[in-house]
This record gives sequence, C-alpha cells and structure tokens, in this order.
Amino acid sequence: MMFFETTRFIVLIYMISSLAAGQAQELQQTSNMPDNTGIAEILQTKVICKQPGRYIGWPTIAKSVSGELLIVFSGNRDEHVCPFGVTQLIRSKDKGQTWTAPVTINNTPLDDRDAGIIETKDGSLLVSWFTSLAFDKSRYYEDHPDWQRHADKLGPETRDFWLGNWIRRSIDNGKSWQTPIKQVVTAPHGPIQLRDGRLLYVGIAGYDDEKKIGVEVSGDDGQSWQYLATIRIPEDESMDFYWEPHAVELPDGKIIAMFRYNPRDSRSQHFLRQSESIDGGKTWTVAYETPIWGYPPHLSLLKNGWLLVVYGVRREIYSERACLSRDDGKSWDIEHEIILSRAPNSDLGYPASVQLDDGSILTVYYQIDQPGEKTSLMSTHWQLLGD
Repeated sequence: MMFFETTRFIVLIYMISSLAAGQAQELQQTSNMPDNTGIAEILQTKVICKQPGRYIGWPTIAKSVSGELLIVFSGNRDEHVCPFGVTQLIRSKDKGQTWTAPVTINNTPLDDRDAGIIETKDGSLLVSWFTSLAFDKSRYYEDHPDWQRHADKLGPETRDFWLGNWIRRSIDNGKSWQTPIKQVVTAPHGPIQLRDGRLLYVGIAGYDDEKKIGVEVSGDDGQSWQYLATIRIPEDESMDFYWEPHAVELPDGKIIAMFRYNPRDSRSQHFLRQSESIDGGKTWTVAYETPIWGYPPHLSLLKNGWLLVVYGVRREIYSERACLSRDDGKSWDIEHEIILSRAPNSDLGYPASVQLDDGSILTVYYQIDQPGEKTSLMSTHWQLLGD
C-alpha cells in the first residue's frame, strides 16, 4: 500500500503585515503545507487505499464500539461516471495506521455510488448508497463501447428494480448482509442515530419537479422506514441546487442538518445551507445560508461539545477543509477555517470524520495522490489545539 506522510508540524498564524492581501494568498497557494490558523495540528496525511488504474471515491468512516474503524466507498471504477462501481469496505484495528484490503459488499447491475456507514446501538452495521444510470448516454459510448454493451444487457425490469436509494444491514459485523431495503431519500454519508434510539435519515428525494429534501426515520434498527418530514427552502431559491445533506444531534436533542448548494450559473454562491429541528425531526426551520463555501458537509459532535463540519473545496486552493461551531451551530468560525489537505485539482472531497479515543480526529476523503493517477482514498489525522 502506497502512502506519504507530512512531517509533524503545528499550524502557525502568518503575521506578515508587509504583504498585501493578494500576495498573502499567493504565498498560501504555493506552499506545500496547509497554512492554517493556529488552532489545529496536522499529525499525518497518507493514502489509505489505492486501486491502480481504477477510480475510487466518496468515502464515509465510522468507529465501532470496539474501536475498529470502518470505511465504505465506491471502488473499482473506470471514471467518475461508470457502470461498474461497487460498494467496498475496508477496516482498521490500529486507529487508521493500516487498513485491510477492500471487500465488495454491493455489486448491483447499475453503478453503486456514495456509500455511508454507521454502527447502531444494537450493534448492527448499516450501509447506505444509491444506484445510477448516468453512464447510459450515447456521448460516452464512442470511448467506452463496453459501457454500451453493459447497458444493452439491462432490461427494463432490471433498471426499474435496482435504480434508487438503498440501505443494507449486517448483524454479524459485516460477515454477511441482509436483503437491501429501498429508501425514499439518499445522502452521501447516510443516516444517523438519535439518542432516543431512532435512526434519522436526511436526504434528497425525487428529481425534477418532485425533488425535495426529505426526512425518514426507523424505530427498528433500520429494518423498516417511515417518511417523517420535508425541509423547506427559501422561496427565492431552487431545489435544483440542493444536494447531499448530513445531520447531527446535539446533547439537548436539537438536530442540525446541512446541505450542499451549488447553483450552476453562480459558482461564487456555493455556500452550505443549514436547517434545525427541535422536535425530533418532525418540523424544521427553513434552510438558510452559512458562511462556509464548499461541499458536501459531514457533521460531527466533538467530545468538548463543539460542532465540526468537514467538506471539500473545488476551487483554488483545492483542498479538504474543516470549520468549527462553539455555540451549537448558531455561528461558524469561518475566519479560522482549517485546511486539512491540499489537492492538485478539483476531483476531490466528500470528507468524513471520526474522533478517536485520545481526542484526535481522523478525516477520510478522496483525491488524486500522484500526477497521472486516478483518485485514491486518503486520510488526515489531526487534533485541535487549546480546546
């Protein structure tokens, strides 16, 4: 397994009064190290899974009660769009230092994408994902005749049955997996578990005129699901631009959800949106803009009570980033945004984090490791200073 490590360093605040703002930005872009704000220490960045000649991406990480780390992702792909994507799982028993070889747990006739994973209080593993037919377009077939051959084999019954959003359970730590359960909603990092034991899934439901931000819940460890609520958006915004939510519950029961928002005609406006519920997910505030540019979000509640959101930034400086809220999501400290890892181009992102037993944080994501390669899974192990 190939990897690289950054030397251990503490992130410093640059106090260079003689440089103009534009010069300071240029200095930041040309450095090999993340230039952060003095509140975080990067301990290690490395590749954790690489499939030579194949494209892999969109990971989610979970930490089990036993301390094992589990990552699911879409692997064995030709490209970002491809008919051959599968859901794969890797594990670590040494806090992310080494990882097992990938094991395929979903391989439907369609493209299996955007896997999420949690371990429930009952000890079950739940893996979520969605399937896609985006590869089935004539513009791809000249370069990929095997894609057309694969599409031609897919009858209407197969397409209708498999196209959609899914969850799959394992009650034996991933040795076997139960029959997939079709969902209304989908989101890259899947559902969360609330303190009352219910599973709550904030995701996107439907497309075109029927598209909405939906909330599903399960009271039986993910075996069945009920549609609970629809989250409203401002009247002057379009659902066309809302995607890829994630949620977190605070100690007082408040639930915060954040959403990717990227209008195609205004790249400068790709700020995360946010909504809250104080009644267990039944009703929600109208989504509103945050100061955080990037997508998609993954939210975590840290041991010190702070909220952490990690996200990818697909503009210069291309990077994986983190932002903190110390007031239960009322405000976000964007002035002290943390750069976790830089990337060579915009093919990056979908970070997700877990806090380890020692309080440090492991964030996983995908991006290109070496020039000329396809994407890999990578991790940054880091910690907050003075928390």
